[in-house]
Amino acid sequence: MAGCASSDDGGDPKPSGDAGTGDAGTGDAGTGVPDGGGGPGPSGCLNEAFLASLGERRLLVGAQMQDDTAASAPFDIHALYIAGGLFDSPNVCTSCTSGCSASGTSCQGGGCAWWGCWQDTTLPPGDYVRGFVSRAQGRGQLPLITYYQQLLGSGLGEGEQQLSALNDVSFMRRYLADWRFVVQQVGDAQALLHLEPDLWGYVQFFHGDARGVPAQVASANATDCAGMENNAAGLQRCMIAMARKYAPNAKVGVHASPWATRLDVYLNTHASFDVAGEARKVADFLLQAGAGDADFVVVEASDRDAGFYESQGEHAWWDATNATRPNFHQAFAWAKAVSERMNKPNLWWQLPVGNMDLPDTNMHWRDNRVDYFFSHPDEVAAAHAVGFSFGAGEGRQTTPETDNGHLVGRVRAYAESGGQAPCIPTLAP
Repeated sequence: MAGCASSDDGGDPKPSGDAGTGDAGTGDAGTGVPDGGGGPGPSGCLNEAFLASLGERRLLVGAQMQDDTAASAPFDIHALYIAGGLFDSPNVCTSCTSGCSASGTSCQGGGCAWWGCWQDTTLPPGDYVRGFVSRAQGRGQLPLITYYQQLLGSGLGEGEQQLSALNDVSFMRRYLADWRFVVQQVGDAQALLHLEPDLWGYVQFFHGDARGVPAQVASANATDCAGMENNAAGLQRCMIAMARKYAPNAKVGVHASPWATRLDVYLNTHASFDVAGEARKVADFLLQAGAGDADFVVVEASDRDAGFYESQGEHAWWDATNATRPNFHQAFAWAKAVSERMNKPNLWWQLPVGNMDLPDTNMHWRDNRVDYFFSHPDEVAAAHAVGFSFGAGEGRQTTPETDNGHLVGRVRAYAESGGQAPCIPTLAP
């Protein structure tokens, strides 16, 4: 379970309508941002200042990978995925060997569902994050920590069901205590924190207004979030505020879902489809839900290789010639419009690792994202990205350890070329 759970655990596509047809149902994209800071942003360079604040001058590249792989090439980012259950006790466990359990299973042998004991259990809980951050720093790499605990911790079904747990004060006390424990392990380190992929996408998809979704926030964590709204918007603000308090040198990113408006932009095949309009609806929702307090927005392509989806009878390829849709230019146009509306740069996350020389078998699937991103970093930069990171979103997918060294080779070549500068003229979508 550790580090390999997916933001789409069941393998089914996210709920979405037929892209390019019908009503998105989330309001007029042209009415401006309701609140939460940010607002319609500039069309100039959004990524340079962010990278400069990290001491960087080129787009970052990274992956979710084993330590040996991270040490074998000049990766800028080492990604970690926290996805599991919560501890059963009202408070965070202080020992893995005594009195700690998750979903009724003792953590004594390190086999429970709580990430805090995925380690040498003789050490104090939390070394899964604490040690990861330390090792990444030792290699000169930036830790990227994705926090995906709400779904699996709730034990409920993905989508609308999981949202009901937000209003369970007992669950939310443990959930926010767990998040506090994560950011405490990061401490003063420089890091990237990625909050709950899909969660706010589901809030928008099913409800449209984060303030209309009840969530126990101030009532569950008066220590850090007193006075914040008891709804989903208050929750995102609370989690960002906690990161500022306990991990002051970390950058915080919120997640933008391309299917949240009920029209999956990445599946669109129609030239007349208003990609930027759908992007602005997602951006406006996120700003209303507190994302104006964040530093960047996380975007993704797919959590599975296109060859894998093809083996399941689904089409997930992006046309690398950009002659037909879906294609890369369409996805970049969506990410660019999200960033400009929010006035925040974006980071591509969990990109599929497959390549076109693989045989389409388990853990060796074909995909064209690695080669396109490394061959067209100028297009990525023009869409306001600060970087791109790869990773398998499910246990059967290609990984940096099973791709025959292809990703490592592309990372080495990228570094040798000097990398991609952030500020370049905007390219046509």
